[in-house]
Amino acid sequence: MVLRKDELEVQLKDEHQLIRDGVLKDDSPLDVSNEFQKLCDACRIGDLKGCQEAIASGVNINARDVFDYTPLILASLCGHYEVVQFLLEAGALCERDTFQGERCLYNALNNRIRKLLLEYDYSKSSDPLQPLASHITTLLTRQTPKTSDICLTVGSEKWNLHKFVLSARSPYFSKKLTTAPETTVWKLANTIPPEAFRIALRYLYLGDVPADLGLSSKSFVTEEEVLTGIDKVSKQLEIESLWEGLLAGNDRRIARQRHQDEVTRGRDQIETWYRNNVLKHKINVDSSKANDVKWTRDNSIFADVLLRADEEGSNEPSSDQGTPKTSNTLGPLNGIPIGPSAASRSPSATRKSKQAVLFPCHRAMLLRSEYFQTMFASSFKEAQVTDYLLIIKVDCTPEVLEVVLNFIYTEQTHIPIDLALDVLFVADMLLIEKLKAKAATVISTVGMGSGGLPDRTHTEACQDQEVEVEPINVYDVIRAAWDLKVQRLEEFSARYLAFRLEDYIDEQEFEDLIKESAARIQNRQETDTIELLDDIRHYLSDRFRLRFEDSGLEDMMDEDQVATDADMATDESQKLDEAVDMGTPPDTAPDSASNPFLNGEIRTLDGEVAGDEFAADAINYQVLLGKIDTLLEKLKLDA
Repeated sequence: MVLRKDELEVQLKDEHQLIRDGVLKDDSPLDVSNEFQKLCDACRIGDLKGCQEAIASGVNINARDVFDYTPLILASLCGHYEVVQFLLEAGALCERDTFQGERCLYNALNNRIRKLLLEYDYSKSSDPLQPLASHITTLLTRQTPKTSDICLTVGSEKWNLHKFVLSARSPYFSKKLTTAPETTVWKLANTIPPEAFRIALRYLYLGDVPADLGLSSKSFVTEEEVLTGIDKVSKQLEIESLWEGLLAGNDRRIARQRHQDEVTRGRDQIETWYRNNVLKHKINVDSSKANDVKWTRDNSIFADVLLRADEEGSNEPSSDQGTPKTSNTLGPLNGIPIGPSAASRSPSATRKSKQAVLFPCHRAMLLRSEYFQTMFASSFKEAQVTDYLLIIKVDCTPEVLEVVLNFIYTEQTHIPIDLALDVLFVADMLLIEKLKAKAATVISTVGMGSGGLPDRTHTEACQDQEVEVEPINVYDVIRAAWDLKVQRLEEFSARYLAFRLEDYIDEQEFEDLIKESAARIQNRQETDTIELLDDIRHYLSDRFRLRFEDSGLEDMMDEDQVATDADMATDESQKLDEAVDMGTPPDTAPDSASNPFLNGEIRTLDGEVAGDEFAADAINYQVLLGKIDTLLEKLKLDA
């Protein structure tokens, strides 16, 4: 039903009154902080890397500036598709039938961005913590694999629960279980209806509280008895905020907002517990002794498995050791193969033996990975219950494993750019698609800032050695995109190469890359194209702002520009002859080739003089296309 204008105005007035009264939370609060302003500026200019850094610092992505613009509106208004996509994936709101949502759609610069906005409904874009909340809620009813470590009983009802969830969410359980971690059965008072406990447990496991309290016509208790029981339980377990969900009534928006607030509060509680227990109790040990660690099952942090990650390096002894230790890396590894282990960057006889880090974890949370879910549901050794915690080796560095665990426990994690590629591979092998997408997003921000597109190993003119500008190699990225089938990274790599093609096209590794791209087509025919080169050509046209097919500039360039360039070249030559003393020896004449900007001239990639920047762009575009054709002829490929 479509509301009339006067009805909408009344509804909007009531909504503003609820916000002023504190009943509703403003989805787009005013933010005048410098951090938020940096995010807005990054959205205006399309600085994807700046957006990623600002959001990682904790800026509210749905706030508005003094002109009532949200970051999503600014990005869509300015036509930055990649930034719009990133903001939506990070939780930016684009809900239709709201003022800000309609503004965002109306102000979108093109239909491509508008279509992207329409693809993100409220459930996708507004609650990035929903996957974490859904997983924890399903632990209440999940039967296999068995991960519960305590059973709560009342009358004929019983619930198989998890000590770490109860401890993180309830101060009462935290105190009781810390003093008696070996507890496996907990009997509850029979004076409180099981329905009250059921609602309280659903609340603790981040589930929404039903408005009807879960009662039916067949229930043996009244609503008043259940509410009285909930009052007693909430006070005993010290979870008074349980009442906020019950007081929402039938207003769906208020109920949804309070549930989101509770999910955020619960995530913060679980994150605090995770950092104070899991990360705080990780163990650094010599890799040769890691498998000898004994951790009892009845521990105060309720861990039921140990994840092991070895640091990069070799097992060579230090200079004060007389007998070298034997490396324990020979033989089969009970781990996750994500590629060959990295060699030592600076091998030395004084290097200490390699260290390993053990993380005490909970299988209930590791089930967020389909890899671990299958492992723990199998009949293999890793799924068995033993007196001491089993050690499962993950073939990555401790830093990468910590990033993965941060995401599993909290849904939110900061991925440093130098670890992004490793995180991408580990997330793929562990079958954590959302973390894999986050790593791909971080990688795709390289070179997307306001400072241009730097190259990882670009040689400066005044230096003899290569200087690493970006901690990532585009060749590694494109091969990872092919191996892992990540379309976003394939597009990013093609764009990155296109915008720095003159630095790459003469390299042997670039030739090898083109061969690999051509070989990806099975039973290749002469008429088949090379996908990577097609993408590079597309982004080349974007780089030089040339759309010959649409604008007809090609004919104009062929007919008019050649004559114009020739006339200008003649005039410059005459001026140069007049300026040079004919008696001066030839070796003292100005060398225009050594100075491409002599007399304000603009030179192209092949050293020719261009009339202006637009002419230089046109010539450079043709020069690079010609180099691509030359490369194809050299490789005897048709594309």
